Amino acid sequence: MAFTSLSFLILVAITVVVYYVFPKKLQWAVLLAASLAFYCIGGGKTVLYVFYTATTVYAAGLLLGYFNGKKDQVPKEQRKAVMEQYKKYRQLVVLFTCLANFVLLYILKYWNFTAELFQPLVDRFFHGAQIPLSSLLLPLGVSFFMFQSVGYVIDVYRGKYPPERNYLKLLLYVCFFPQMVQGPISRFHELAPQLYAQRKLDYTNLKYGIQLAMWGYFKKIVIADRAAVVVNTVMDNPWSYSGSMIAFGVLFYCIQLYGDFSGGIDITRGVARLFGIDLAENFQRPLFSVSLADFWRRWHITLGAWMRDYLFYPLALSKPFGKLGKITRKKIGGKLGKIIPTSLATFIIYFVIGIWHGANCRYIAFGFWNGSIITMSLLLEGKYSAIKKKLHINDKAAWFRAFQIMRTCFIVFLGRYITRAPRFLTAIWMIKETFLHPVLPNLWDGTILTLGLGIMDYVVILLSVMVMLAAEWYQEKHGVIREALEKQGFLVQWLAILIPLLVLLCFGILRSDTISSEFIYKQF
Repeated sequence: MAFTSLSFLILVAITVVVYYVFPKKLQWAVLLAASLAFYCIGGGKTVLYVFYTATTVYAAGLLLGYFNGKKDQVPKEQRKAVMEQYKKYRQLVVLFTCLANFVLLYILKYWNFTAELFQPLVDRFFHGAQIPLSSLLLPLGVSFFMFQSVGYVIDVYRGKYPPERNYLKLLLYVCFFPQMVQGPISRFHELAPQLYAQRKLDYTNLKYGIQLAMWGYFKKIVIADRAAVVVNTVMDNPWSYSGSMIAFGVLFYCIQLYGDFSGGIDITRGVARLFGIDLAENFQRPLFSVSLADFWRRWHITLGAWMRDYLFYPLALSKPFGKLGKITRKKIGGKLGKIIPTSLATFIIYFVIGIWHGANCRYIAFGFWNGSIITMSLLLEGKYSAIKKKLHINDKAAWFRAFQIMRTCFIVFLGRYITRAPRFLTAIWMIKETFLHPVLPNLWDGTILTLGLGIMDYVVILLSVMVMLAAEWYQEKHGVIREALEKQGFLVQWLAILIPLLVLLCFGILRSDTISSEFIYKQF
């Protein structure tokens, strides 16, 4: 069930009505019923994977709660010893839960990729042997709900909060329907209390939810779906186009990806707000990033936070990495010796982020691309500062910030060649063509009109992107637009809903040649 479908809007409308009509004690049950209905309609039998994950993390939470509770049965001075006594059991519970979910995730997403990668080796040593391939269907948003659920178990292990003892309530946390398609990856202590809260109908929540969802639909339907036409035309057969047209296609992929993903998150947060639920923010104007590290702090924030808290810190602060740090500081010395352990952890993080996006060598290369740039930035930070000082460059100068933003956008732009190309080697060829054989006249000789869009479509995209950038610039400088709208009258506030709706109707939904595409992150 796509967010852009009529059936989804009907489901949301019915759920909102029933949610506020039902007794407040059962409001969470309404959300659970809607979530299961959404997943059954959109994912069919794959809903069983949701129950599987919910069951494993529920059982793990109860076991961890049992072991954690042992400390409350002894005097204060003995609690540390008791927790140490049960530490191995607690660690085994977490390990088993991680394996139970991530091994399944590997089979679903990565088994066939691995099998195809190693089949030539098997052919060489075991003639005629065939690695079996998986035919299991990939569930909607499988990485999102598994990462979110495993994070819950780790937090219970760390004693951040007690486990949820109501299985159905935990199931709701795992499969809350607005965030199932593409996140955000929520934390239990932030989301669960909101899911189980009792609420009255609130006009402000409805108004803000509709405004945010409309903004998301605008970015998805008017911008991203149009840009997708150019992207698919060029990237499905890049060998038929010059370097300038390939770059044009990659630029439109950047527009499509941002409009698609951030628009989807806005729809998610807007729908959740209709029930009074404030989901975690996943984007903070990444187009205004001054470095690649800053970009990743602003882009897909909840994934980055998950990687930081549950993978980077445990790795960087582990005993093996501590020993490695002592060795590199002693043997290599200098800044390089200091940053090697951190850089290695960073590389691992971006490797995981890369393969999280998909089972393909190009995603692994994308991870290494980002890890390499960020590591080099750390290594050259001192020299970079020295050059700025020598040239008397003011870090806070507007022109220098503009330069940093443009530099970051260019680095991100190059990275998009890797993620959108059919294969990694094709991405390298595309980059080479862009810079060695651009054929610049193709940009104004009418070639772009052969890519599936007319002049009016390009005008709509240009104006829409300008509106989006203007809105983000305002937020970057002045804060949340909603707060400014709240100071305006009733008419202005509802115009903020009606104008995007009119644009959607005229340039999206009611077009005679309606353009539509699935969300890019649908099966991540």
